[in-house]
Amino acid sequence: MNKPFLLRPAAKDYLWGGTRLNDEFAKNIDVTPLAETWECSTHPDGVSVVASGNYTGMPLDELIAKHTDWLGTHPLATYEDCSKGQLPVLIKFIDAAKDLSVQVHPTDEYAFAHENGKLGKTEMWYVLDAKKDAGLVYGLKHTVSTDDVKEALETGSLEKYLQRIPVEKNDVFMIESGTIHAIGAGVLVAEIQENSNLTYRIYDYDRVDGKGKKRELHVDKALEVANLHSMKEPKQPLRVLQYKQGMARELLNRCKYFEVYRMIINTERRQLVTFKSDELSFRVLLCVNGCGTISFENEIIEVYKGDCIFVPADSVEMRLHGQIQFIDVRS
Repeated sequence: MNKPFLLRPAAKDYLWGGTRLNDEFAKNIDVTPLAETWECSTHPDGVSVVASGNYTGMPLDELIAKHTDWLGTHPLATYEDCSKGQLPVLIKFIDAAKDLSVQVHPTDEYAFAHENGKLGKTEMWYVLDAKKDAGLVYGLKHTVSTDDVKEALETGSLEKYLQRIPVEKNDVFMIESGTIHAIGAGVLVAEIQENSNLTYRIYDYDRVDGKGKKRELHVDKALEVANLHSMKEPKQPLRVLQYKQGMARELLNRCKYFEVYRMIINTERRQLVTFKSDELSFRVLLCVNGCGTISFENEIIEVYKGDCIFVPADSVEMRLHGQIQFIDVRS
């Protein structure tokens, strides 16, 4: 039977990042600033590495290429790139110490046609923490034309069109491809997305990097894919916690690319929570709080805040113990 294993992330040092992923999630990664950790990734721009079990030290994409059955039988788990070791999803932690650039992602169709067959990017954010008065950009307040946007960029007045909304811990946001968006300073999120690294920056506050250079913008492509119509402020979805002994869970989001749940484990000595994946899809457990253990057969994985566990499809039955909160992702 297939067994779960820990992953070690790839790290990104984007200029807007902070220190919280090291300070609070014990990543122990010698990168400053530490903006993102790609916890479960087979993307060529940042591949996760197996950190427990028989395959310790192997890049995740190489392992998946050898065991494509671990992805399951879901249509997304059998798309062409899976045979090359590519997962359909990418899972990250993001620490926005400063505002991210205002950006937009293309659809699958646009990316396939204009970016050498790559995937587009739809993503979901689960807010792990947000400082007082923190917010994000979600779409536009008013419908505008491409000429309006270009003029606003030339005059430095784009922000008058941006819809800024407040953010609180435990919020969920679905960012469809084509939505103009930006995570604001002071927000810490778990991001679940398509397996893509296509981002078109529209505006970056005229910032410069460590070498004194402004980051590249992609205005023309951004305007080809962006939704320039006014958008309603997103409302938080109705979420219902379902309880059973030692565990509660709730659906955070379901779309054609992924399903995401929050799972809360709180066991006493005599309580037992069992867990396994079916043959339809692999699952990824991202520990966002607490600690505990995952045991199966004669093995135990100790789990702490910040850890990421890959669970192959049709896995062995596992026993979960401790006080832990997971984000549970499947395709």
